Amino acid sequence: MSEACVIADWPAPKSIVAGTTTRQGGVAELPAAPRFLQQVHGVRVAQLDDPAFVPGQTEADAVIGRQSGDICVVQTADCLPVLLCAADGSEFAAVHAGWRGLAAGVLDATLARMSAQTADLLAWLGPAIGQARFEVGDEVREAFAAAGFACQDRFARNHRGRWQADLFGLASDRLQACGVAAVHGRRDCTFDQPDRYYSYRRDGATGRLLSFVYCA
Repeated sequence: MSEACVIADWPAPKSIVAGTTTRQGGVAELPAAPRFLQQVHGVRVAQLDDPAFVPGQTEADAVIGRQSGDICVVQTADCLPVLLCAADGSEFAAVHAGWRGLAAGVLDATLARMSAQTADLLAWLGPAIGQARFEVGDEVREAFAAAGFACQDRFARNHRGRWQADLFGLASDRLQACGVAAVHGRRDCTFDQPDRYYSYRRDGATGRLLSFVYCA
């Protein structure tokens, strides 16, 4: 892989390849054409081996693969991509975790559909909007509070009386609460790196980053 991709810095098996494309591309470096989801900011989980899966049409915000050649992908431009894999490489998943899906339980739903025990899973948090740039209203904080998230630690009041939300922290907290202890990632902020990442909040109409995980 070249500078067109950020490779996941996690202790996954050598057979697992994972990361996020940058503005320089990277899709061409994947071993096959990705099969995209129709992402809707929800909690549905697709499986690549499901005969009903239709690329570009199946509505879901997470996808699970289990076979060599399966490529799990999600598209983001500020939302948080979460990649998962079993410690033995037998199973892997990509999750689109925007604030709506995260609060609604997309991580919980994905873990519930995976065969591996949560204690045997690794997670990597890809590039997303950082807390200093992600201003939200009371309704967002209330949605997370209603779902049982520890909002006191992940929402900071700003001088406008609104909140700066920490997507990375919220996702990490949820994964660990579900039993995934091995959570990795370097908290790259999409908003603050315009030469490297797309950001919807920064630019409005923009491209999308592609986060991927597959078994080589």
